[in-house]
Amino acid sequence: MHEYALAFVGGILLGIATITYLYSTGRIAGVSGLIAQMLTPKNWFSTPAFWFLLGLVGMPFVYHQFMDLPVQIKASPWVLIVSGLLVGVGTRLGSGCTSGHGICGLSRLSSRSFVAVGCFMACAFLTVLVTRYVLGG
Repeated sequence: MHEYALAFVGGILLGIATITYLYSTGRIAGVSGLIAQMLTPKNWFSTPAFWFLLGLVGMPFVYHQFMDLPVQIKASPWVLIVSGLLVGVGTRLGSGCTSGHGICGLSRLSSRSFVAVGCFMACAFLTVLVTRYVLGG
């Protein structure tokens, strides 16, 4: 399948999943919010957040089994850990994550999400600029 077609199908599936989650639970499918739900002490297996996150994490492995596409991670484990922690801090400062603001917030025409996504994108552009061209990564 052509790479753009894969992205298109992935976007459609992501949209279906977030809409289904919204209508079945009444909650937005922002990943930081889902993880926050998992941090509360209760039976994880009975929460919709657990099953949504399990599908989000598990489906790439299922997809890899059927499509046999190589997955390459070129960053060290330390870079991944620090990056994850920085994203976690950013989601608390921004009152939501890229998935919550970018997918769910923009589709609801939330002005707060438009500002947040603009900040996310500006930081992403700046990060690429610095890591690729200034640091030579």
